[in-house]
Amino acid sequence: MKAKAGVLLAGLLLLTGCTPSADPSATPTVTTASQFGGTDLAWIEINIAMDEELLPLLELVPERSGSDDVQALALQVQGFTTAELAALRALHDQAALPSENPHKGMPMPGMVTPEKVTEASALTGKAFDALVVGAIEAHLDQSKNLADSEDKSGVEPQTRALAEQILRTRELAKNTLDNASQGVS
Repeated sequence: MKAKAGVLLAGLLLLTGCTPSADPSATPTVTTASQFGGTDLAWIEINIAMDEELLPLLELVPERSGSDDVQALALQVQGFTTAELAALRALHDQAALPSENPHKGMPMPGMVTPEKVTEASALTGKAFDALVVGAIEAHLDQSKNLADSEDKSGVEPQTRALAEQILRTRELAKNTLDNASQGVS
């Protein structure tokens, strides 16, 4: 069972673009509640990092966007991201994960980097809207991929339920994203 969890964790890390340290002694030892598997733990940490990095970009939208559709998309994504972060943090605490998130700031598909936020903060109007829509689309696509992996390979029921909820919110956000995309093309 441990080997299977290790393979699933490695697969999840590859999917996110994370690579394990070359030094096996650098891998942190984590004591966790027994109901959480390796996929659950990695999924929680990766999603917290991705969601935390997305929010500063969304906070720029009201002042810099020239599009009602982009503003609606940002509000929708900000709403469910904030709710998901609260649930992810509760699961993080329940799983007794360390306070230092190894995925924070790690460039991976769908991650909004601080450099992207800086770039966006220098833009307004259509250029800003195009950047934001592209970043949101990449984030939603990657979070959907991660939620699919958790849904298939996770073992903790609350974590899997959150993944299923994320799959639903991403499907709903697709319509809003399509409307916003048309306005910036």
